[in-house]
Amino acid sequence: MTQFSNKYDLEERTAKFGEEVITFCKTIKLDAINKPIMGQLVRSATSIGANYMEANGASSKKDFGNKIFLSKKEAQETKHWLRMLAVCLFERKLELRKLWNECQELTLIFQKITSSVRKDK
Repeated sequence: MTQFSNKYDLEERTAKFGEEVITFCKTIKLDAINKPIMGQLVRSATSIGANYMEANGASSKKDFGNKIFLSKKEAQETKHWLRMLAVCLFERKLELRKLWNECQELTLIFQKITSSVRKDK
């Protein structure tokens, strides 16, 4: 199945976002509270792009819609973990806000694609 839209270069954008989250997390000294949060954050942030890549290789429109929906869900989860990490790392809140804003944009893009796919049924 072909890509839904390359308007936002989502393949690159989701990969870059995952890389930025990984790079940020590598700068943090782990402790008992932030370690599990960062693990969850890295998993969900990198899953956004992984699911998008799977959507582009989907075998049907339904499969495409399901994978795009998973990208949206992972983006929503990522926003949650970014918020929790901001509580642990108050001094880095501005950096986390930038990541959160990009993740919010990705969420909105995937929501729009999901809505469009459902409308086309």
